[in-house]
Amino acid sequence: MENRIPVHVNGTAMYDIVMEQSFAGLQQELKRFQLEDRRVCIVTDSNVAPLYLKEVESIVSSCCQETFPFVFSAGEENKNLDTVRNLYETLILNKFDRHDYLLALGGGVVGDLCGFAAATYLRGISFIQVPTTLLSQVDSSIGGKTGVDFDAYKNMVGAFHMPKLVYSNISTLKTLPDDQFSSGMGEVIKHGLIRDQEYYKWLKEHAAQIWNKDSQSLMRMVEISNHIKREVVEKDPTEQGDRALLNLGHTLGHAIEKLADFKLLHGHCVGLGCIGAMAISINRGMISPSELSSLYKIMEEFHMPVSVRGLDASDIILLTKSDKKMDSGIIRFILLKQIGEAYVDKSVTEVEMADGLIPILE
Repeated sequence: MENRIPVHVNGTAMYDIVMEQSFAGLQQELKRFQLEDRRVCIVTDSNVAPLYLKEVESIVSSCCQETFPFVFSAGEENKNLDTVRNLYETLILNKFDRHDYLLALGGGVVGDLCGFAAATYLRGISFIQVPTTLLSQVDSSIGGKTGVDFDAYKNMVGAFHMPKLVYSNISTLKTLPDDQFSSGMGEVIKHGLIRDQEYYKWLKEHAAQIWNKDSQSLMRMVEISNHIKREVVEKDPTEQGDRALLNLGHTLGHAIEKLADFKLLHGHCVGLGCIGAMAISINRGMISPSELSSLYKIMEEFHMPVSVRGLDASDIILLTKSDKKMDSGIIRFILLKQIGEAYVDKSVTEVEMADGLIPILE
């Protein structure tokens, strides 16, 4: 198996995704950036800090002039401009300049927020991703999309800013709570649905090993998902075309996530959105109803919810109209021609969305 995947933008090598079973290789990777005279701010949250901050700070401090930890309260509700403001203040007070670095240690919330701060502080400084959750290792750390939520509208403020390195310690997945691991599987399953039918089948066949966090199975899963995301991102680094395919399940999923006051995990909402998108695809005659039964089964294998209570279809549909994936007032919906082949569709009606929500809403 490969443990290094180079990512290119417009034919130019931008950064590597490195996958290891520990943090042992991080020091060698950091030495490539000649940080001896640089400051590094390690951005993490209150869940990750007790687990990994001390070890990672020790490694980083051996490579740079000085380290500064910035720890904020864990949770999607803190992925906002107030937290970014506090991070800016930390950087300013410690005299960070354009040659210094940020390092995101944590899940998708940490990576998105740290990347956005890096993109905007002094009009852009370098940053490194060290993702520690399944969702961040297979999705959010790759591709340079950064952002924060604004008044509970998800990722409405953001920027494209590529990391200098993505270093994934696969063993951190073994400390994840079951619900966080389950959430990450929403993005993993999505990769199979949009791009790779054989991978989707492999996930179904190896569900037990994956759920039991077998090291080889985890490494293979993260590697294949990273290849899929790398391939899509390289073709469309700023989401003008093919990269939109990665939003399968997100149009309905983001609306569900907001209406549930972010009490449902992101990957679970993506999974629910995938059910809705598949239902619309079935109603259009593109795929068989048996595929929906198969999706239910694989989601249940990974302890993902397949329905949600207390939400109204009309409220969900209304919220999709404030989604950042709108194009001139038209929703860019991702549908499936078949398993492994997704496409962008701008003709999905409100009636079709309401019908697609029927299998999701209790």
